[in-house]
Amino acid sequence: MSYTPDRSQYPAKKADGTLDIDLTSGKYLKLWHGPNHPGITGNMSVELTVCGDEVVDAKTHVGYLHRGFEKLMERRSFIQVFPIVCRVCVPEPDFNEYCYAAAVEELAGIKVPPLADWIRTLILEMGRVNSYMMYLGGQAGAFGLGVIGQWTTYVRDLMLDRFEELTGARIYHMFIMPGGVRDRLPEGFEQRMEETLREIESTLKDVYDVMFCNAVFKKRSVGVGYIDPALMDAYGVTGPNARAGGVAKDVRRDQPYLVYNELDFEPVVGKDSDIYTRADVRRRDVTMSVDLIRQILAKMPKDGPVMAVTPNVLHWKIPRGETYIRGECSRGEYGYYLVTDGSGFPRRINVRGPSYTHAVALLERMIVNLNISDVAGLMVSLHTYPPEIER
Repeated sequence: MSYTPDRSQYPAKKADGTLDIDLTSGKYLKLWHGPNHPGITGNMSVELTVCGDEVVDAKTHVGYLHRGFEKLMERRSFIQVFPIVCRVCVPEPDFNEYCYAAAVEELAGIKVPPLADWIRTLILEMGRVNSYMMYLGGQAGAFGLGVIGQWTTYVRDLMLDRFEELTGARIYHMFIMPGGVRDRLPEGFEQRMEETLREIESTLKDVYDVMFCNAVFKKRSVGVGYIDPALMDAYGVTGPNARAGGVAKDVRRDQPYLVYNELDFEPVVGKDSDIYTRADVRRRDVTMSVDLIRQILAKMPKDGPVMAVTPNVLHWKIPRGETYIRGECSRGEYGYYLVTDGSGFPRRINVRGPSYTHAVALLERMIVNLNISDVAGLMVSLHTYPPEIER
């Protein structure tokens, strides 16, 4: 027999927006979810107020990780900023490299060689696959399917092998830099990438059978964590969180950048806007990224430079100006706002990461009236990375 609490007895909000809660009454209890709980998508916490096993209020807390990137960048030269930006999002660092490099190039009037644009697009899709694989393992683990995380970590490591082969690093690649990329594809890379893609496709079939066809996973995710499509714009919801609700937002198609206008794809869309649909949209997104990687490798020019001529980076001064560069990362619209004043340092850098709106404003609204046991599953379904909040 299920228990339905009497919501009419929930505390009222005071004029300052806080709840009128008497914790000494024994009716309410405060719990901290995180920062080390496995259901937290990184180093952040949610302060829960519960009545029985149902959440009546929630407040997010960050500050447990590296912070202040934007202010740090203002105190570094343009080339010194380059190895900092990737720390803003550890599981998908390359997107920060691209956005920063593209912003510098636009203000400095630098033309990137075509081959570099193709390699950049390849790297971003490889990073997207890595990010989704981490997500799928986390979403399954939040509902007790730990084996999925082992499978997805395995194929993610295979893609990290390709990153190491290409860039020399597995996590922070620092390969996309202002002017282009650091090198061409190594000999035999295409063949080894195809082997990795086949392994990913095989694993995705197993993930679908064990996770998406699992009665327990369906019962705990279908209809849970619904996002009203009417809230998408008001809360800045983008990426799979929006597409799972039928809102087909994808910067790669809507405002093409790099070589996406030369690739054949359509954004993956769902309609039920719940945890299950968001997971399924991301699973299908991986399949699309696998196809895009194959298209890129087939269409990529074989010769040409990969780096434009740039000034002496130790004395690089960029003319006064401002720009905003956007793109579609695995979690939605990602952007860099860069302001320059003619000196050798950025005047202002602001990072627009989707985690800020998804993990704070949206989460705090959605988590109310949720059962405690579903909190982890909901948080993972929004796919957030706390460093984007603490930037």
